[in-house]
Amino acid sequence: MNHDFQLIKCSSQTKDVLKERFYDKNKGSRKSPTKENTKPQEFKLHTQERAVKRAMFNYEVTTKLYLMELRKRQEEKLMKMIEEEEIRLLRKEMVPRAQLMPYFDKPFFPQRSNRTVPRESCIHMMSSKCWSCTSGNGFYNMHQCGHQALNNPIK
Repeated sequence: MNHDFQLIKCSSQTKDVLKERFYDKNKGSRKSPTKENTKPQEFKLHTQERAVKRAMFNYEVTTKLYLMELRKRQEEKLMKMIEEEEIRLLRKEMVPRAQLMPYFDKPFFPQRSNRTVPRESCIHMMSSKCWSCTSGNGFYNMHQCGHQALNNPIK
């Protein structure tokens, strides 16, 4: 009987221990302090920095191209205005003026202008000299004619 009593006692103790453990687990899980959510540490990738720099570069390039386009348009506009002004002046100067109708019933006799001064031709001088003397260069004048000897006597 002792033996039965001990078994009952052990079984009751084991039940009590199991209950306490189960109760402690429930109690422990309820009362255990909750951990704070961990925040990920912020980091910056090199690709992000490069993307920002590339965006800045693209912006600078587009603004430069835009300014060049504006400057080009202004220059073209100015050149167009200058050309139009020149064309306007040329048209103003080139206004067709009426000319007298020619007389076909009377013959045309040209009249001597008082502005022209007649000059004698140099044909008589060329006949006195030979062709090589008149056309030759002064530096290479090795030709000696009889008429040069007469003009320049030896002293």
